[in-house]
Amino acid sequence: MNVGEVCDILADVAPLRLAEGWDNVGLLVGDRGATAARIMTCLTITPVVVEEAVRQRVDLVITHHPLPFKPLAKITTDSTVGAMLLSLIAAEIAVYSAHTAFDSAASGINQAWASGLGAATSGPLVPADRAGGQTDTDSATAIEVGVGSGRWAMLPGPLTLDQLARSAARVCAATDVRVVGSGQEIWKVAIACGSGGSFLQAALACGCQAMITGEATFHTCLEAEALGIDLVLVGHFASERFAMVQLASDLHAAIAAKGSECDVFASSADVNPLRTIMIT
Repeated sequence: MNVGEVCDILADVAPLRLAEGWDNVGLLVGDRGATAARIMTCLTITPVVVEEAVRQRVDLVITHHPLPFKPLAKITTDSTVGAMLLSLIAAEIAVYSAHTAFDSAASGINQAWASGLGAATSGPLVPADRAGGQTDTDSATAIEVGVGSGRWAMLPGPLTLDQLARSAARVCAATDVRVVGSGQEIWKVAIACGSGGSFLQAALACGCQAMITGEATFHTCLEAEALGIDLVLVGHFASERFAMVQLASDLHAAIAAKGSECDVFASSADVNPLRTIMIT
């Protein structure tokens, strides 16, 4: 299978029209006709992830966070981004990112959260035709299949804030979780992987008592408290990384179903840059 064929599979999983307008998605580096015999997924491309990809003789890196993200006037080793891109290009390693398209897809990261929590029903916080992403004439169909930004999820039964925090930690293997809230009974939860503070009003409009996200600013926490919406903050890395590990398994199965075979694995160098120091 070549890079372009893998891109087509990924575009079926996460249609790029769902990406936010400010995002940079799709094939970002590489030749669509090049062979993709070894594929690696990661949350973020960092210097150590680049070294791993080169060492492992990877043909394609599928990263959640785009590289490059913003337009570049020059590509030199004077910047970290430039140095990483030059290393990847020299090793003939392609780069693909679906980012916010994967967040919003019917089987994307936020839906993986809803499924992990055992949600009885779920749907987008902001349906695709009202989201900030790319739209087309199929927007009505997009609503029918439940795509859009964020997710609301009906829990199997009511939970306390502490119980929801523990459930969230189990879904994404978080080692520590921070919460904001009064301890109200929670039966409908909003989900926004990454940094989801902008979804507070949508969560309120959907009747959610709590929102699970990766991180939030101090002022977002105060706003949530004022709105009466509990927050569960599992960390940006934890809120998304688990889905990129699962994507490696799912992509391997999808490629095999098309009669091809290749190595697909999650990066081992892609780790959380933050660590917690317990003060006693």
